[in-house]
Amino acid sequence: MSQEPYASAKRVFWIVDKGSSHRSKAATARLTTAFPNAVLVHTPVRASRLNQVEVHFSVAQRKALSPDDFTDLGQVGNRLRAFEDRFNATARPFQWKFTASDLDDLPARLDRHAAGHPEESPPRLAA
Repeated sequence: MSQEPYASAKRVFWIVDKGSSHRSKAATARLTTAFPNAVLVHTPVRASRLNQVEVHFSVAQRKALSPDDFTDLGQVGNRLRAFEDRFNATARPFQWKFTASDLDDLPARLDRHAAGHPEESPPRLAA
């Protein structure tokens, strides 16, 4: 925040999830006291799919850290480094199933669902 372009910016938005270290009013106050031009923005509750860092860590958890049968932290580090190397060599963009057309249809589908037609349930947002 002390370097450009942040130091002279009118506002700098910090987007964070609902983690305990930054969800309280005290956390917001600490940030704005230290950096008056910082604005803390929280992602919606239960919206981790919007946070690409959380998506990546979820993949790492499933692919590299489960089962968690490590005898020491060195093994964890080695497994994560091996996962990172493989992931970087083979990674491709996520194929999102929720399309722009689904978004256009969502209000009508929600109305039908609210009217008691569960066979027309709202789409699940999935990666």
